[in-house]
Amino acid sequence: MSVLHFAIIAPLLLGLFIPLLHKKLPGLHTGWFVLILPAVLFIYFLRLIPKMNNQGAIQETLNWIPSLGINFTAYVDGLGLLFALLITGIGSLVVLYSIFYLSKEKENLGSFYVYLLMFMGAMLGVVLSDNLIVLYAFWELTSFSSFLLIGFWYERERSRYGAQKSMLITVFGGLAMLGGFLLLHIMTGSFSVREIIALSGEISSDPLFITALVLVLLGAFTKSAQFPFHIWLPDAMEAPTPVSAYLHSATMVKAGIYIVARMSPIFAEQATWFWLVGGIGLLTLLWGSFNAVKQTDLKAILAFSTVSQLGLIMSLLGVGAAALHFTELDNNIYMAATVAAVFHLINHATFKGSLFMVAGIVDHETGTRDIRKLGGLMQVMPITFTIALIGTFSMAGLPPFNGFLSKEMFLESMVDVLSLNIFQLSTWGVLFPIIAWIASVFTFIYSMILFFKTFTGKYKPENLPQKPHEAPIGMLISPVVLAALVIAFGLFPNVLSTSIIEPAAASIMPGLIDAGLAFDVNISFWHGFTPALFMTIGIILIGTLLYTTLPKWKKIYGLLPKKFTLNNIYDNGLIRTESGSKQATNLYMTGSIRTYMLYIFIAFIGILGFTLVKKNAFIIDTSDVAPIGLYEIVLTLIIVAASLTILMAKSRLTSIIALGAIGYTVALFFLLFRAPDLVLTQLVIETISVALFLLCFYHLPKLNRKEERMKFKLTNAIVAAGVGIVVTLIALSAHSTKIFDSIAQYYIDNTAEKAAGGNMVNVILVDFRGFDTMFEIAVLGIAALGIYGMVRLRLSRRKSE
Repeated sequence: MSVLHFAIIAPLLLGLFIPLLHKKLPGLHTGWFVLILPAVLFIYFLRLIPKMNNQGAIQETLNWIPSLGINFTAYVDGLGLLFALLITGIGSLVVLYSIFYLSKEKENLGSFYVYLLMFMGAMLGVVLSDNLIVLYAFWELTSFSSFLLIGFWYERERSRYGAQKSMLITVFGGLAMLGGFLLLHIMTGSFSVREIIALSGEISSDPLFITALVLVLLGAFTKSAQFPFHIWLPDAMEAPTPVSAYLHSATMVKAGIYIVARMSPIFAEQATWFWLVGGIGLLTLLWGSFNAVKQTDLKAILAFSTVSQLGLIMSLLGVGAAALHFTELDNNIYMAATVAAVFHLINHATFKGSLFMVAGIVDHETGTRDIRKLGGLMQVMPITFTIALIGTFSMAGLPPFNGFLSKEMFLESMVDVLSLNIFQLSTWGVLFPIIAWIASVFTFIYSMILFFKTFTGKYKPENLPQKPHEAPIGMLISPVVLAALVIAFGLFPNVLSTSIIEPAAASIMPGLIDAGLAFDVNISFWHGFTPALFMTIGIILIGTLLYTTLPKWKKIYGLLPKKFTLNNIYDNGLIRTESGSKQATNLYMTGSIRTYMLYIFIAFIGILGFTLVKKNAFIIDTSDVAPIGLYEIVLTLIIVAASLTILMAKSRLTSIIALGAIGYTVALFFLLFRAPDLVLTQLVIETISVALFLLCFYHLPKLNRKEERMKFKLTNAIVAAGVGIVVTLIALSAHSTKIFDSIAQYYIDNTAEKAAGGNMVNVILVDFRGFDTMFEIAVLGIAALGIYGMVRLRLSRRKSE
């Protein structure tokens, strides 16, 4: 195993020891042990930057199931490395923050950090896996671990609801994405992302291509909370704030962004990809920012703002796909949209992570996140106030913070769409800058609401559950670091240009690099009097006006009836699905074993009978059948008589004796057919079976059929006759139709040579079918334990009575 593979699974391995550490060292916060790993991994991935820039992508392969083309291939290029740095870097800060946020006396820290490490390892596996099946396995592990983290406070109904909602939606998308991956494999014969990208030109005309595209996007859209699947993200805010800061700002919700970026080289030349990614991204941006304005909970505002910002990045990736259709002068392409997407991905992680931590601090120190009760906190929480100012102004796209730079690049990219003559953009393309501008206005408004309603205005301590004060220094370190990065990346954005942004953007469009084109990233504050500049001025002016007049127009949010909301549709759909499933289940789950057997036998008759007719398998050949003698007829009559006796016996003892008679008669059949080994085996098994039945039935109530009359039931007779006829026809057809050579000769030839045995039956049971025999013994053992437990339970009840 390479160091790279170990780095991916290290969080999962550490998670195995966390419960032990938590139990053995109760006096020390478990987070201190956890913090070491993401910090070390962050340094490790940082050291890969010069190596990757000098030598190109790094690839390590660990064979897993090579016969199926499934290997654990770790692949680090610019895009994967960017996400790995976000996962480990933000992860380190979140763990540090959680040490001071979560009390070791009140919280189950052992479970919390196991879930967190599980998620961290799963995310690293997603972004660093080249094999689609391995990627999917890690993908679903992110859904499972996020379910556990969101529902960490499981005693709260809303936490359970949010966890279930996120699980249902993201797993649905994951299964759809798996279907897309399998279609890609069918078209290319490979699960390797690199190999599929190399074959993308050959499969673009395949009939399955568009279906694969849509299925992959379903997975990406559900995970990254794109409209209309965004409804799970606000409810996921019931998780502890460290979880929100980690999963919902920097990592999990960006997994869908990663998939779109990674799959762009395969699908980007399709107009369907452009319109779905770009269009849904813009719609999500507008819808998220519009709904964020009406929220009154700090984390709810941040949740919808996250939805909005994810839509912004998604729309940039969609527009960036158009770069495959045109080039700039001097053989140098400046893919503004793709570069802006990568840059805003970084910026969003910094300012949104700090804002989530600020929301957690406010909640922790005041006891509430309701902005209607907050206000004037800058007086008592000056450091938190400063962090919030930096984060919210960056999110609003104001200078000199990093959010301003990527927002300007976003607006420029939307304006550039008007100059494209592809995908019918000459007509519909005008919607891109319009929607982008309107959504940016609402982004400005909710940013101002978040900041001013919390930290300015009248201080209202009487409305707060507890007396507020500044957070402890330990809780402030992480948001201060992120706020410092917001300023640093704003003032010196080109620190990231050649080391992080260019390699990541190049990874999204490798075809352009192969064609001799290159990214030349040079980010600056001033680009002249561009349309983006005037749009920004308009955003600030109109946004300020709408913010100051908010009470006058906020009533528009009540115009949409609640029953038409997506959340209501989801809830009603879930309720109806559950009730419908319950009704359908009650139709066949009657509690009667007879009814269940009836269903099984009817299905048996229908499916196998249909197969016999469909395949024209009614072939009966008796040319090689030995003649039936008197002994066979007599023994058959005995078996039939014993079978009828079991049904009509007046006591259980008689039924057990008749059942034993059937078994011993079968042993006589084996004797007639000259199979003494089978005779001995059958006698032993039958003797043991009869003894077990006697032991079991001895403790059951006596059977009294003396006053009962056997009732003839036509349904039972028809089903019984049907099963008998179908089984007989299958047996005759199987005997008459020899598709393959008999395996009997193989046993004859190899019993002595390969198994060194003289008893063929024993050799088959012990050597050739050793696992089968072992599992049969295990099943018998489990059954014996079950019977013993039932007997003991009945005896204990009798004693208690």
